[in-house]
Amino acid sequence: MTIPITWVDAFSERAFGGNPAAVCLPREQLDDERMQSIAFELGISETAFLSPADDPTTFGLRWFSPAVEIDLCGHATLASAHVLRETGMIDGATALTFHTRSGPLRAAFAGDTIELDFPADPVIPGPVPASVEGQWPGAVVASGHTDFFTFVVLHSAEAVRSYEPDLAAIASTGSRALLLTAAGTEGSGADYVLRVFGPNVGIDEDPATGSAQCSAGPYWAAELGRDDLVAHQLSRRGATLYVRPGKERVRIAGRATTVLTGELC
Repeated sequence: MTIPITWVDAFSERAFGGNPAAVCLPREQLDDERMQSIAFELGISETAFLSPADDPTTFGLRWFSPAVEIDLCGHATLASAHVLRETGMIDGATALTFHTRSGPLRAAFAGDTIELDFPADPVIPGPVPASVEGQWPGAVVASGHTDFFTFVVLHSAEAVRSYEPDLAAIASTGSRALLLTAAGTEGSGADYVLRVFGPNVGIDEDPATGSAQCSAGPYWAAELGRDDLVAHQLSRRGATLYVRPGKERVRIAGRATTVLTGELC
């Protein structure tokens, strides 16, 4: 059985930017081991697997990193919506629903932009974990955690940009990933910046992380007194995300670019 696959760069208006995701449309149900093996073979931060439902605008969606199944992934959800529209599978629909391990997630189309509706995941304040507390001497403004992230706020965007990650120390926090963030620099066009490191899920540095905005968005909305924000992810590939936090949900928008299509054997 061959499996149609599309490689998409999400949260980017150009190829080779943002975060690559593979979107698979199996013709029959795959078992967990097969999906994990495909994700490991592809070796990118997430591979998405779609399955149709009775409603033509509703799909099952699962995400796998090279190492584990992921509970919530923004860029591969954006990529999945992009592929369904680009291939004509949704017949001009303006919105989709995905059933996932994090509940129903929605994607809406506005021109070339796709907006995701995700659950908010506010940061619980707390100390920097012992394994990384010496990583940013004098630079930590605030810290805390969510179920997924260790959350650290630094005093400047440059401190986030220049950080050389100690992956062993990050892994020792016990969190699945480290979210490092700071306010944007005046004139940069960003309200806040971030980087995400996930050695415990097989991703040394994630190029663009939609799910991180479920925590970073509400934090910066409270800090800046605004609910319409622009985030720049300062990975090597770079990414721009448009974030609108609400009380219980966060809207995360961006664009996507198809890089290649084919079939897995």
